[in-house]
Amino acid sequence: MTKLVVGLGNPGKQYAKNRHNVGFFVVDELRARFGFSDFKEKFNGVFSKGNAEGEDVVLLEPMTYMNESGRSVQAAVAFFHVDAKKDLIVVHDELDLAFGDVRLKIGGGHAGHNGLRSIIGVLGGDFARVRVGIGRPPAGFQGEVADFVLQNFDPVEAASIPDVVTKASETTRKWIQQGPLAANETNVRSKGRAAKSA
Repeated sequence: MTKLVVGLGNPGKQYAKNRHNVGFFVVDELRARFGFSDFKEKFNGVFSKGNAEGEDVVLLEPMTYMNESGRSVQAAVAFFHVDAKKDLIVVHDELDLAFGDVRLKIGGGHAGHNGLRSIIGVLGGDFARVRVGIGRPPAGFQGEVADFVLQNFDPVEAASIPDVVTKASETTRKWIQQGPLAANETNVRSKGRAAKSA
């Protein structure tokens, strides 16, 4: 079976370094890490495919803008005969996690994320996600949450982004290897860290 890894973001240079585009950052790193070919246009997005961790893997970045991501993902799922419940993972920015935190989650709602909302609208919500924490707007932030996610990372965050992207890429790689079982390992580790710091 083919594993489909989707990174969420918005196309265009003006959005390229936005917080909302961290899913693209991770998929770009995975393509380089796996040595896959350059992205090609298809499925209202760009994709690359190859073999990684002993699995057939497709990497996809929808080019539909965030709120229409489901159109691109649905087309790729249909073409590659992907079982969305077992073999689809979506990498996205997450307001409800502190900046730099990375979590693997199986299923759930969209929590106001328009990319997830679009995908859930066409495929249901049982797919896996890699949630990459960007934190919430700081106190005194002038504007809406949408303004915050469409801003670039601040200089301090930007310096840490390569490490965050590597962490999210490694989490995705474990999911490719282990499927949903990778979430159990992640959750155990998270609880262990919490217990230590308590």
